[in-house]
Amino acid sequence: MDSSCAKCGAHLDSPWKFCPGCGNAVASAHAVPREHEPAPVKAAFSGLLLGAVVAPILLIVGSLLCLTGLGAFLGVPMIICGILAPLAGPVIGIDSLKGACPWCGAAVTSVNSQQSFDCDSCKQRIAIKNHKFVSAV
Repeated sequence: MDSSCAKCGAHLDSPWKFCPGCGNAVASAHAVPREHEPAPVKAAFSGLLLGAVVAPILLIVGSLLCLTGLGAFLGVPMIICGILAPLAGPVIGIDSLKGACPWCGAAVTSVNSQQSFDCDSCKQRIAIKNHKFVSAV
């Protein structure tokens, strides 16, 4: 369903939410308003903080070892680990909880600091109790 902008008359494709010509918001007939849930960012980046503390230490010690004869064996791997350290926490999922939805069995992941959230598959509310997913009633 193609339409035109009500403000400037520019041609709009159906998935567009804003006019490319004037930036006016496009009202969609098939859009269903949905209540937005805040992103679970509380304590989500604790691994990043750990990496930000560990990275300078590894980089400095690795650089100093490169100045000695141990650089190829110990210094270079320490520098590589120092560069990758800020990514380690978010990649391995520090403070995350993984499991199955108690309603539909779909795989879900959450942050431990979050008390409850909605399943992406069945849209049912899931609560976290004792580091396990339970049905929120």
